[in-house]
Amino acid sequence: MAKNTLSSEFRNIDVDQYNEDNYKDDDGEPQSPPIGVDEATIVSCINAGNHADALKLLLTNAPVASKGKNEQAKDMSLNLVLKVLLSVNKSQMDQIISSLDKTQLDVLMKYIYRGFERPSEGSSAILLIWHEKVYNVGGVGCIVRVLTDRKRV
Repeated sequence: MAKNTLSSEFRNIDVDQYNEDNYKDDDGEPQSPPIGVDEATIVSCINAGNHADALKLLLTNAPVASKGKNEQAKDMSLNLVLKVLLSVNKSQMDQIISSLDKTQLDVLMKYIYRGFERPSEGSSAILLIWHEKVYNVGGVGCIVRVLTDRKRV
């Protein structure tokens, strides 16, 4: 028998502190109003055919926060992202996705999953196409990072 089995040091650890129900988000930074993108700017980019620029603006300025915080800004941003995603032709999707970096792909995948939560007429089919194309570029890691991240869009 090993000497380590006789030790009772492990009983001094409070395992309940690691319970997910007791987890508290850090409020380290005070809530400041997000500097989002104006809807008129996005609509003008869409009308000019600059879908990639509109999507990049939205993804870099996404209001990412814990669930329950900044919900109004998140909803407004979701509506704008869905407007851009639904207005892109299938032939342009690959070009737009290839121009995004890893962080932007993760945020885009968050918006795709959030769009699945609130389906509208015909949006699910287009979001599935976006999901497939983002998955082809980002891989399984993109999905895992989105599903395990506590911060939502």
